[in-house]
Amino acid sequence: MPVTVFDPPALAPGTLRVTPLGGLGEIGRNMTIYEIDGKLLVVDCGVLFPEETQPGVDLILPDFSPIRDRLDDVLGIVLTHGHEDHIGAVPYLLKLRQDIPLIGSTLTLALIEAKLKEHRIQPYTHTVAEGQTEQVGPFGLEFVAVNHSIPDALAVAIKTSAGVVLHTGDFKMDQLPLDDRITDLRAFARLGEAGVDLFLPDSTNADVPGFTPNERDIGPVIEAVIAKAPRRVVVASFSSHVHRVQQVLDAAVANDRKVVLMGRSMVRNMGIAADLGFLKVPDGVLLDAKKAADLPDNRLVYMSTGSQGEPMAVLARMANMEHQIEVGKGDTVILASSLIPGNENAVYRVINGLMKLGATVVHKGNAKVHVSGHAAAGELLYCYNILKPRNVLPVHGEQRHLVANANLAIATGVPEENTFIGENGTVIDLRAGEARVVGQLDLGYVYVDGSSVGEITDADLKDRRILAEEGFISIFVAIDPQTGKVIVGPEIQARGFAEDENVFDTVKPQILKALTDAAENGTRDTHAFAQVVRRTVGRWVNTQHRRRPMIVPVVIEA
Repeated sequence: MPVTVFDPPALAPGTLRVTPLGGLGEIGRNMTIYEIDGKLLVVDCGVLFPEETQPGVDLILPDFSPIRDRLDDVLGIVLTHGHEDHIGAVPYLLKLRQDIPLIGSTLTLALIEAKLKEHRIQPYTHTVAEGQTEQVGPFGLEFVAVNHSIPDALAVAIKTSAGVVLHTGDFKMDQLPLDDRITDLRAFARLGEAGVDLFLPDSTNADVPGFTPNERDIGPVIEAVIAKAPRRVVVASFSSHVHRVQQVLDAAVANDRKVVLMGRSMVRNMGIAADLGFLKVPDGVLLDAKKAADLPDNRLVYMSTGSQGEPMAVLARMANMEHQIEVGKGDTVILASSLIPGNENAVYRVINGLMKLGATVVHKGNAKVHVSGHAAAGELLYCYNILKPRNVLPVHGEQRHLVANANLAIATGVPEENTFIGENGTVIDLRAGEARVVGQLDLGYVYVDGSSVGEITDADLKDRRILAEEGFISIFVAIDPQTGKVIVGPEIQARGFAEDENVFDTVKPQILKALTDAAENGTRDTHAFAQVVRRTVGRWVNTQHRRRPMIVPVVIEA
């Protein structure tokens, strides 16, 4: 069902307006705007990675249009943690105004600073930690430790004259985390006692019953897989998953192996994590890739990117035999990650490619080599019962996740009318504990394609899909401008449609007849003749070949 777009009213003084620009109905692009008394606060600013139906697209950004003309009102960007779906769009927003302060934890800011350096942006940053409070204009901020699949993640309580909002970011409730930093349920309880007027919880695992398993369960499994591997081991994970890399380093030491970090982002992020003390690197375990050839295969572990089947990442290039590491029989590949919805085909294509080369592939479907970083239904129920929020807006998830999270809220006693299943662009106003939907903005996708940002449209992507799936036919015709008679052609060229050009012999007379008929009816305009050619070829190719290629007629006067 299409979204009904309607403009929100002017914001009344003392009312808090909450507008998610991304992260609702999708896994990625997380970004929410808070506004009160003419001032704006941004929480997270992430990217969405493209699907197969978006050929050539590198990244998808939130639509900044609602704040593009109000950047001077933005007091800061709060970053809950350092994953790309929460920080990846920051460089593109700062290109619009470079001095917007970035507020986040030590690791989060270090990761975004490294990314901004590649964009030649020197940001203004403000480091915060759990338990810390800050006043940013009319926004009182309290930061709460949460456990996630990356260290140093924070939830943020936003306190205003209109009420209190708790925005979790991504979180889970692992009771035995590798870094001993648990989600601070005591702070949640304290906030709940004082009153949470609007709760924005992570929804990614809301439809998964029970509790997310502990990260500590993964280490022994990875160690056992490496112990049994006869040759090289390749472990693929997110380039920011510090905990997983830590487990691989420890498992390698236990099996007398060296670890080679592969992929620019992996090397960069783990260097930052190690420098800040979030990654404990045992002496002598890391090996430079150039020296790996000096060791026997059964002494090596490669830690790489590409766990989501990204075509340019290390693992996909290995599967396509386009990498200096040639995976073969006896090698073991571990995919230490969950499948992000939409990436399934790409991941299975990589798995099939690796297995075709003779490798043994271990993944979440056949071994416990990964646990999620997101709270399952049981953990979310605990949060609802601790917080007792007056209103709930589930965020960070596809529609099924948002609905499941809303149902959990209702089951714990949140009134159904106070539980909102929103879309990107849904505008919610909060005042005196009462929240209501007051608008729905018309937001789109902003595509990054190479160096261009926002120039590629959905129509362009449709053309790319047609070219990829159906092929391309061009028809050249020269006509006499006085009589409309065909002087040259039709000459037909095709790509991705038919190799034998004789296939077009049957349609050429049809094109000539259609052009003659048009000329006899008084047509002289080359554009009108081109449309005649397009319709004629389109009918023929659809009826005779059941195809819908891109048809490009070129008609000139001669």
